[in-house]
Amino acid sequence: MANQTMDILSKVLEQSAKLVEEKVDAHLSKLNEMDEDDLDRLKEKRLEALKKAQKQKQEWLTKGHGEYREIASEKDFFSEVKESKNVVCHFYKNSTFRCKILDKHLAILAKKHVETKFIKLDVEKAPFLTDRLRIKVIPTLALLLDGKTKDYVVGFSDLGNTDEFPTEMLEWRLGCADVINYSGNLMEPPTMGQRSGTKFTKVEKKTIRGGTYDSDSDSGDD
Repeated sequence: MANQTMDILSKVLEQSAKLVEEKVDAHLSKLNEMDEDDLDRLKEKRLEALKKAQKQKQEWLTKGHGEYREIASEKDFFSEVKESKNVVCHFYKNSTFRCKILDKHLAILAKKHVETKFIKLDVEKAPFLTDRLRIKVIPTLALLLDGKTKDYVVGFSDLGNTDEFPTEMLEWRLGCADVINYSGNLMEPPTMGQRSGTKFTKVEKKTIRGGTYDSDSDSGDD
C-alpha cells in the first residue's frame, strides 16, 4: 500500500515537473523568436509602465500619502477622503493608551503602502462625524474606499485582542478590507508567535461632549 502511494506521488511530481519544464521551454522559445524590434518594443513597454507607476506615486505623495498625519477638523476629513481612493482614518483620544499603540503601527504602514492615505482625527473635535459613523469604541479605524466607509477595525478584537500584536497583523486586517495592496495570504492572519501574557479587552466608559464612548483599553488610564 505504501509503495503504491509512493508510486502515485512520484508520477504526480514527475507530471508537474514536466508541465513546468514545458512552460519554461515555451517562454524561452518565444524569447528566441523575438527580433531586435520586438525587444525594443518590450523595453519601451516596461519603461512606460515604470514611468506611469512613478507618476502615480508622485500624485499620491502630493495628496498627503506616504506619511501618517493628524487632521484638524471634520471639514478636513471630508476633503481628505474626497481626493483619495483608499483612506484609513484613526479616530482616537489622547487619554486612551491603545491609540498610541495604533499610532506606531500606522506610521510604519503609511510609509509602506503609499497607495493609501493614513490620517487620524481626535474624536473630541469630531462629534458630528463620530455620531454619523456610529463610532462608540476608541480606538476605531474607519476604512474608506472611493469616499465611502467600507469597514471598521474596532478596538483590538480583530488584531488578536492583545497590545503586542505585530504590524503585520494590522496590515493583514487592512488587506482583508481591500484598502491596501496586500501581497500576503488573506485566508489566514500572520503568525502571532507566543501568546503567553495576552491582554484582553477591558471596556471603560468615557463621555465626550455629551456622547458616551467605550475605551478599548486595558491600561485603566484616562
